[in-house]
Amino acid sequence: MSVELDLAGRVLELVRAAAGAGAEAAVSVERRALALTRFANSYIHQNLAEDATTIGLRLHAGGRTVTGSSSITSADGLADLVNRTVEAVRHAPADPGWPGLAPPAPLAGEPSFDEATAAAPADARAERVRGFVAAAGGLETAGYCRTGSWSGAFANSAGHTVSERTSEAAMDGIARRDGADGVARLASARLTDLSGAELGNRAAAKARAGVDPVELPPGRYQVVLEPAAVADLLAMLAAFGFSGRAQAEKRTFAELGAAQFDRSVTLDDDPFRPGSPGHAYDLDGTVRRRLTLVDAGVTSALPHDRRTAAQVGTDSTGHGVRFFGALDALPGNLRLVPADGDPAGQAPDLMVPAAAPLLAGVDRGLLVSDFWYTRVLDPKTLVVTGLTRNGVWLIEGGEITRPVQNLRFTQSYPQALGPGAVTGIGSVADLLPAGLLPAWPSVPPVHLASWQFTGGASG
Repeated sequence: MSVELDLAGRVLELVRAAAGAGAEAAVSVERRALALTRFANSYIHQNLAEDATTIGLRLHAGGRTVTGSSSITSADGLADLVNRTVEAVRHAPADPGWPGLAPPAPLAGEPSFDEATAAAPADARAERVRGFVAAAGGLETAGYCRTGSWSGAFANSAGHTVSERTSEAAMDGIARRDGADGVARLASARLTDLSGAELGNRAAAKARAGVDPVELPPGRYQVVLEPAAVADLLAMLAAFGFSGRAQAEKRTFAELGAAQFDRSVTLDDDPFRPGSPGHAYDLDGTVRRRLTLVDAGVTSALPHDRRTAAQVGTDSTGHGVRFFGALDALPGNLRLVPADGDPAGQAPDLMVPAAAPLLAGVDRGLLVSDFWYTRVLDPKTLVVTGLTRNGVWLIEGGEITRPVQNLRFTQSYPQALGPGAVTGIGSVADLLPAGLLPAWPSVPPVHLASWQFTGGASG
């Protein structure tokens, strides 16, 4: 039995003694070990590590529900957590929407885990940093390399117990020349999959190609979006569209069974994808499985936890999370499925290796490296405004011709991926570091027929 599962069982025993046999309880124990090596001005300036365990308790008694948490794993700490939660449930408002506890069920698979990555020393991260800095060829560099692991267990009073572990490695760095920034980032469940030299080469090539940008007028342009920019699309689609809570509250653009996207678009969510970190169960303890959200352009499923599933009359898909302090059901390993193709045949362009094959289809348009400061203007139609970042280039006749100053955009994300709007999808996907949402996006570059730029970065 794992340490985490033992802790969960001990909390349940205390709950039975304090709240009685009629109470329903669910306990989640999470241990996260994270190590980070940061660099700036081309020097490592910080190594830090944390190893923390968090215990969460959800208690339903007398028609009321409360949650409590603690990071103190001693006997006194566990008793304090239970006593606080039992006392709080007596004063909580009624919870008529309580969906009950997850029944016992076996895990559908095991997430990727690499012991060497979980235990990686600082020297292993420093080696990647050294490779990144050397590959930048004297340009100023900054960024981080991190490794970590997550181990957890869940147990409830319905007799359901599960446990898992996963590992992560990630690197994110920039190179700078004369005010132009180039970025490269990548993630994996294995540190050995990350090459600092390869990422440094890519970032430096972008920085050198971004010097002395020209200003373009606002308007609609064809765009080739690199994976980091595509990941922003997926994050917004996940948070405001593919959300069980948004469906229950009727504030999502997603319509099950409707052809809302181009036929080339297939989105799935798979916590067991080889080489990718993931979680095998959710906050309710419901086991996760691969879920196809968009199948060849048709919105085919939405993620749910037990509560949102009960609200709309369906089954939980195991996607319960806590997002900005509130409970929701959101995808955690979202992937835009790459187009069929031969990865070995991609053009050896250091700046845009995965996007290079898409450039040939652009008569006149823009190559966009990244989006940032994106904000939703209309959640229902998912109109978003934001800025480009870390490199924009003009494409003419299928070739990159010159760098462009950053631009502001205002664009409906579903419309940009709508029927007939996707001209091409790359055949190689990058797994990017965990951000806000989705946790570990797997994204190829895309060629879109139209993107609305509304001005320069200053207005």
